[in-house]
This record gives sequence, C-alpha cells and structure tokens, in this order.
Amino acid sequence: MTTQKSPVSPVTWLEDRVLLIDQNRLPQEYTTVEISRSDDMAEAIKTMIVRGAPAIGIAAAYGMYFGAREIETTDRTEFLAELEKVGDLLRSTRPTAVNLFWAISRMLKTAHGAIGSVEHIQKTLLEMAKTIQAEDLQTCKDIGDKGLAALPATPEKLTLLTHCNAGGLATAGYGTALGVVRSAWREGRLARLFADETRPRLQGAKLTTWECVQEGIPVTLIADNMAAHCMKQGMIHAVVVGADRITANGDAANKIGTYSLAIIAKAHNVPFFVAAPLSTIDFELTDGSKIPIEERDPIEMYQVGTTRICPVGVEFYNPAFDVTPAELISGIMTEHGTVAPGDLKQFQAKQLV
Repeated sequence: MTTQKSPVSPVTWLEDRVLLIDQNRLPQEYTTVEISRSDDMAEAIKTMIVRGAPAIGIAAAYGMYFGAREIETTDRTEFLAELEKVGDLLRSTRPTAVNLFWAISRMLKTAHGAIGSVEHIQKTLLEMAKTIQAEDLQTCKDIGDKGLAALPATPEKLTLLTHCNAGGLATAGYGTALGVVRSAWREGRLARLFADETRPRLQGAKLTTWECVQEGIPVTLIADNMAAHCMKQGMIHAVVVGADRITANGDAANKIGTYSLAIIAKAHNVPFFVAAPLSTIDFELTDGSKIPIEERDPIEMYQVGTTRICPVGVEFYNPAFDVTPAELISGIMTEHGTVAPGDLKQFQAKQLV
C-alpha cells in the first residue's frame, strides 16, 4: 500500500464561525476566509470561494445555522418563517448543484422537527450542520473504497482520467471521483491520474492537480481537447468524474465538457464512471432535460487572470454544466456500491431528506 497525507477540508468549523479555503486563489495562494453570517456564506457560494456540490451543501448547512443565529425572536412560528427566508437566500446562489437544496431542506426539516425553545432549535441546527459534514466525509471514503471494485482489472496499474475537481476541495475532505483515485493510490492500484484542465475556470488545472501534488499522487495535466488522443493511444484505462445533480434515470450533470468526454470514452471503449453520494440524486426529476443549467459571467471566457484573450465585440455563451445521458455512463459509484444508471431507484428509500 502507498502512504498518503490526509486530504484538506474546504470547510472548517471553529468556535463560532467557519473557515473556507478560498478556492479562487489556489494554487498560487493558500488563504482562508472567515464566515459567520448567512449573507456572507451566500456570497461565498455564489462567487465560488467554496465550490463542488457536496462542499456547497455543507457550506449552506452552516449558512442556515448562521441565519438562525441572526433571527431575533423567541417566537417559534416567527423564527421558522424567518428561517425559510434564509433558505431562499442560500438557494438563489447556485441553481444546478442539488446538494445545496438537499442540505437546506434537511436543515429546515430539522428545525421544524425540533422541540423546545428557539435557542434549542439553533443549537440543534449547528449539530445537524456538523453531522452533514461528518457524514459526507465518511460517504466519500465509502465511494472511494467501493468504487475500486468497478474499475477495470488490468495486469498493470491503472491510469485514470478525471474532469474538473471532485476531490477534497469539493467535499468534506476526501472527494467523490478523486476519492476513488485516492483509494486506488492507497491500495497500490494507481499508476497515474490524467486531469483535464477544465476550461473556462480551470478547476482541473488549478485544484485537482494541486490536491494530487499535496499528497504525492502522480498527476499529468492535459488540455480538454487532448482526451481523445490519449484514449486512442491506449493511455487511459477508465474515466471517473463527479456530478452536481443526477436524475432518476441516471442522467448526470457535471462541469461543462463532461458530456463530450463521455462521448469520446464511448468511441474508444473506455469505461466512464460517475462518482457521487446519494444526496446528489434528484429523484424528483425524471431526466436530465429538467436540470437547470447555470450560466456564468462571460469574464470567465474572455479573461485569464488580468489578460483579455479575445477581441472586444465578440459575444459569449458560458454554461457552467452539461448533462451526460445515462446510456454513456458505465456505472454510478455511490456509498452503497456501483450500479447501472437505470438501477438508481433502489436507493430512493435510503436517501436522507
């Protein structure tokens, strides 16, 4: 087995606030941002100081607690009504990542179900936020360990490809897709990870490679348009990506470029896996056409750092996500094991709400 350092956590609870790793500044600068108010948490989610579906859910849970702490009333009915408004604020930040909505709903359900004073409800909400974070860490470790069984059996060590960042920075600290990579590395089954740079925000180049370098996992960065060439050369055994929302039929929304990667993998007979917790499955949506796709500021397209890379006058289209159809997905890796996309229904009763 290979020894490895503990992955970094993007959200850290202190006595009365949280520290967020500012992911907009990585890899050039490792800095943290202190958050102690719900509106500041909403802004941190919206501006992608914290990003990645599970991490967004964890951040939103703490945001709900901060909002509860800010409500100045001892009347239970009035308190719950104001808490719903906090939920609305946090829901408005990122439309695609279903973990955000899942965590907010779980916090609201906790508040409505708590018996006692407003102060007691506030304390209960803090404990639930901590529980959501702890559960995600264990869930991701389970995804990583159980996902290993689905990876191809090869005489040599595996070379995997991932897109965007679905690692410790996107979760409570271990990762979904990168959790599978971590587990494979720990068990001595991984030779190397190839990471797409992931235009336009470059989360693969900035974040996934940073995590791997921190832990000594061999990683090679490639441009997004190099994946087909690498697969044709036999350099990739399997693709493992994360997801921001998976629908009941197994369609999966992930960072823009994932869909084309799945098509390329299919053309080259390379297994394509999606790694995600049950909380990422939206059983209320029948298929991927119903998933709202976030469109982001065009500055992400026309500017790299402080340098503009295209002429003034050009128009832009900047969807942050695309949807990979279930028929292109070899399996969905969950904390309960890997299943075919069409078999997700068996997990509906196990999903915490």
